[in-house]
Amino acid sequence: MKTTFSKTPEQQLEEILRGTSEVISKHELLDKLKESHKEGRPLKVKWGADPSAPDIHLGHTVVLRKLRTFQDLGHIVQFLIGDFTAMIGDPTGKSVTRKALSREEVEVNAKTYLEQVFKVLDKEKTEVVYNSQWCRPMAFDDVIRLASKYTVARILERDDFTNRMKEQKPISLHELLYPLIQGYDSVVLKSDVEMCGTDQKFNCLVGRALQEESGQKPEVIIAMPLMEGLDGVKKMSKSLGNYVGVTETPNEMFAKLMSPSDELMWRYYELLSDLPSEVWKERKARVAKGEYHPKQAKMELAQEITARFHGAAKAKEAWEYFENRHNMDQSVDYAKVKVAPGAHKAADFMLMVGVVKTKSDAKRLIEQGAVEWVNGKQEKRKIASFNELVEIADGETGLIRSGKIFLKIITT
Repeated sequence: MKTTFSKTPEQQLEEILRGTSEVISKHELLDKLKESHKEGRPLKVKWGADPSAPDIHLGHTVVLRKLRTFQDLGHIVQFLIGDFTAMIGDPTGKSVTRKALSREEVEVNAKTYLEQVFKVLDKEKTEVVYNSQWCRPMAFDDVIRLASKYTVARILERDDFTNRMKEQKPISLHELLYPLIQGYDSVVLKSDVEMCGTDQKFNCLVGRALQEESGQKPEVIIAMPLMEGLDGVKKMSKSLGNYVGVTETPNEMFAKLMSPSDELMWRYYELLSDLPSEVWKERKARVAKGEYHPKQAKMELAQEITARFHGAAKAKEAWEYFENRHNMDQSVDYAKVKVAPGAHKAADFMLMVGVVKTKSDAKRLIEQGAVEWVNGKQEKRKIASFNELVEIADGETGLIRSGKIFLKIITT
């Protein structure tokens, strides 16, 4: 059955390229789109995920959202669950050999993945495949023939392998085979396009090479940027604890999305928001001019993302719940303490306003990371040292929080 596309190849290309890090190559992609349009044949767009952990987080959705763009344009997504490769362990970015998972662990995680990806993807335009279907039946001579199609020198070009060799850290032989198996998946599926994060580019290049060896047109590689975690330092990862899971409750999701820095917020707008870029960039400009509060911008982004996974009503409730717990709204009944304006050492300030009874208690709570200060601009920060200065200007209102104690600070 032929597909009729509502947009021209050039219009599709423009939409697909938005927000990508790298495309190998753009002219090949346009050629494929033109051929697809002429023949009325949807492109087959592959994305593989090893179910090495049970949950999908917002970092994964950067690629998933681009896959959904392809689906909305009329193309088919090949969602490959790497149930075979997950038992090997992808060495990408690893400084040590990763522990292989059991088949039982992989099967449990794979089931969870399927439940979660369709929060973003269109189920009717998704082909779900498992690479165990063709990898497990392979005989040893099949593996030898596959290994003969790629050189050790090219495999060792990967940065993580090169670094481990320099540091004299071991590389297991099965890790060298991983890129070959991932690349072979593309040969079996005859994929037109492969989506990945920038850290997977090498594996995808192997897929292109193996397709050419097999007489197929090489797939186009579209690499999406890796999204920083809530700490703003390392990529979002469940193991690092800097993630937002797509199955978290509305209140948890909303609160976590309020925790990144104001600077990181705009990165999340770029990668996660459905707003046109000119809209959120105009919002960013207004914040820079002091015409729009960054907290408001952050709350609107948190509401948008929470609504995507839980619906508008639950997102609105999460906004209200967050306001009641964290905002210095007059309707919330905080105990009020008056202090003289100026700068105060954190431990002295806590004792002065009555958060603690002794300086020792103040120091202990600060060392535990249990004390937060919100200034009059509603900029929140964690108090890191008992000598750190807490400043409050004349006429300003602040909020200090320690555990379940909330005190509204008003200048005299």
